[in-house]
Amino acid sequence: MPQWMEKSNRRLAKVLWWVVLIGLLGSLPFAYTRIQTEASSKKVEFVMDYRDIVQISQTQANPQAFVNEQIKVLKDAGVNAMAVYESSLEELSWEKEVTVYNAQNAALLEGKLPATGDNRTYLLFNNPDHVSVLRPMIEEAFNRYGVKMESWSAGGRDGLLLGIGPDDAVMRPLPPNPLAMQKLKDEGFLIVPRLSDRVSPYNDELIAAEIEQFKALGVKTIIFDGDSVTGVTDQADEGSLDKFAAHLKDAGIGIGAIENLKIPQKGLGTLASLLDYNVMRVHSISEGEMNVGKPETLADRILLAVKDRNLRLIFLNASASKDASKGQVTNSIDTVVKTVAGDEEEGTKGATELITDFGFEVGQAHSFTIHHPSPEKLWKAFAIFGAVALIAVTIGLYVPSLLTLVTVIGAIGGAGVFVLDSSLLNQALALFTAIAAPTASLVLLLRWLRSKHDRKDALPRTAWSRLGAAIVLFIRTAVLSVVAVPFVIAILNKITYNLVLEQFRGVSLLHLAPIALVALYAVLYGYGGTVMSNFKNLMKQPITVLWVVLIAIVGAMGMYYLSRTGNSGEASGLELQFRSFLESTFGVRPRTKEFLLGHPLLILGLFLALKYRWGIVFLVAATLGQLSMVDTFAHLHTPIYLSATRDLLGLGIGLVLGLIAIAVWQLAEKIWRSYRVKARSL
Repeated sequence: MPQWMEKSNRRLAKVLWWVVLIGLLGSLPFAYTRIQTEASSKKVEFVMDYRDIVQISQTQANPQAFVNEQIKVLKDAGVNAMAVYESSLEELSWEKEVTVYNAQNAALLEGKLPATGDNRTYLLFNNPDHVSVLRPMIEEAFNRYGVKMESWSAGGRDGLLLGIGPDDAVMRPLPPNPLAMQKLKDEGFLIVPRLSDRVSPYNDELIAAEIEQFKALGVKTIIFDGDSVTGVTDQADEGSLDKFAAHLKDAGIGIGAIENLKIPQKGLGTLASLLDYNVMRVHSISEGEMNVGKPETLADRILLAVKDRNLRLIFLNASASKDASKGQVTNSIDTVVKTVAGDEEEGTKGATELITDFGFEVGQAHSFTIHHPSPEKLWKAFAIFGAVALIAVTIGLYVPSLLTLVTVIGAIGGAGVFVLDSSLLNQALALFTAIAAPTASLVLLLRWLRSKHDRKDALPRTAWSRLGAAIVLFIRTAVLSVVAVPFVIAILNKITYNLVLEQFRGVSLLHLAPIALVALYAVLYGYGGTVMSNFKNLMKQPITVLWVVLIAIVGAMGMYYLSRTGNSGEASGLELQFRSFLESTFGVRPRTKEFLLGHPLLILGLFLALKYRWGIVFLVAATLGQLSMVDTFAHLHTPIYLSATRDLLGLGIGLVLGLIAIAVWQLAEKIWRSYRVKARSL
């Protein structure tokens, strides 16, 4: 590279670092407003599946008395809401509101033989006081389905004769049972309707009437049942989703987004946008999990969902099961109660107490109040061009001659990101920034160490001076690594990421790229000599069996490491117990890859690299801890204060473990030297 170009690039690099600093300052308002947003919703709603209670009651001698008893028990335990589904003749029969007969049973009821070929549905209303509410609801629904109806009665009870087969009739969706909703409202529960998109075609008058009914009952949240939201099927032809959203918006009703669904409910993102993101995330504990889980474990799980992932609706399920060991039918409502309220006999806290200890309260959940910095566009421009500068500087550390070209291309690309404001472009810029910062922090560290080794008189000479220098470099490297965090927060400053309606993609690349890039720099730049000479020496190395074995081991470790990243990785039972211990000890669980691996390796590697060139091998491995700190904040649904606490805990514990490792190394080195002296004297 010509000398004039080298000087020009050096000056440009300094300018770019100033741009990074300005961009960093421009990113901070986004972090502040996100903290405000996250603090705007502190109420948690415990929602019990009312249908589950009704189904369990079918195993009892007196179902209605059982339902009445259990809803009082659940209310006393701290459950403050009930989920009510769209009804059906089957569900009304479970609630003992109607009795459904086929033609044969209806004929027996009347004391005559059934007519040949009659497969119609006969139903009787069980409570005369409820006929005026239920009969019009059923008639209107089956009229929409084009079913012929006529009055029928038996044993002094009013009923209906439906011109449809019983198996078909009991499956046809009806509106949520208004009697059940009013009863639960009177018992002091919040009502959470669960609607589907099964009624086709979309009936706007029906939906409008239901929403008005919900509004009168004080409903503030709807959760959808099935694989799509109400109105999505007919959106293209009728604009049904827009109409449905307008009704919800007028009534001040939001929606719930269920986490960890294999396939997101169709239309949820569109509906959320139409509602200006009046959305609350829902954590569901299934019937099976409630049957086998321990209350204290489930309570801890709820606490993590609330404080770590910003979930505000806790959906509780229960079921009846045949217990062969007890020789009876049991149910899991008692587990629900102990999960929510705790168990005095066992001395365990319930979920309500646990979340209260962390500053939350049981109440009617509401969506986040979204805060934006002002002027948002200006701060966003600073953040984008600061991120571009950071990426350009990092590339310049590898190929200085391309710094000017990369800067120009990056500036054009940054302008495109700013103008287009595309989700994909924003995510790409955030990902490259997240990769750049930990990479640059380790590369600058390796460059500094190389310069010190080239001037041997500049290295610390005593163990204590090496230790002091290692601690200072440890802190400096960590600070530079997390420079990416404000940029990621600013660039991906949309509530859709907090609500996991969008996800920050590229986690696997973030976990792999910095390690690979730092290793590449260490091989080509870290040991002295030119890049070409180091590359040639590497290419001349003979490939031995040992090399093959080492590559296989590193590859297997890499595959295992990548399999544990993201949300799909699974932890062993022992690891889960260790995580639970950390959570209960510190309140916030630091990441094991940071405090057990990355950070101890960094402080030990620095201590060794200040004396031995080969110590940089530890620094390459220590990249894991630096990128993990950035990745912690890439979980955008986790509150910022919690991610910061997690990183600080990891740094603190990792530093202590690293100091212990240094002490062990010093002791081992002293013993080895003593052994060598004795061996020579023999």
